[in-house]
Amino acid sequence: MPGGEEGPHAELTRRVIGAAIEVQRELGPGLLESAYEACLAHELTLRGHRVERQVQLGILYRGLEVPQAFRMDLVVDGTLVVELKVAEAILPEPDAQVLNYLRFSGHPVGLILNFKAFPLGTKGIRRFLNTLPTGSRSADSV
Repeated sequence: MPGGEEGPHAELTRRVIGAAIEVQRELGPGLLESAYEACLAHELTLRGHRVERQVQLGILYRGLEVPQAFRMDLVVDGTLVVELKVAEAILPEPDAQVLNYLRFSGHPVGLILNFKAFPLGTKGIRRFLNTLPTGSRSADSV
């Protein structure tokens, strides 16, 4: 569920949000998602984080493996999933998308960052925690 900046992995999410604000401040609004993604990944790397881009995520459904069911924009330090948007508003669909990323990857925390919201900190950030019990990663257990 969406949440504030407290709780598990709060320091990591604060660092990523700070880097995103710096990228938006430097570049301004109006670029493509892919440009923000590349620049944010670079900024986070400069700050000492391990960043993976366009991470494939598979699912398992009743013995069928679907190896490329999702593609996560960024995974930071093997912990935090970051979904980037450039949209007028964050609709409910990306919420479900990030919750599915957390569910199937097992990562504990996720962010949606909407770079169209300027400044980013006003309405452009949503934070999610993976509250699913261990073992609920496959569709078999639904």
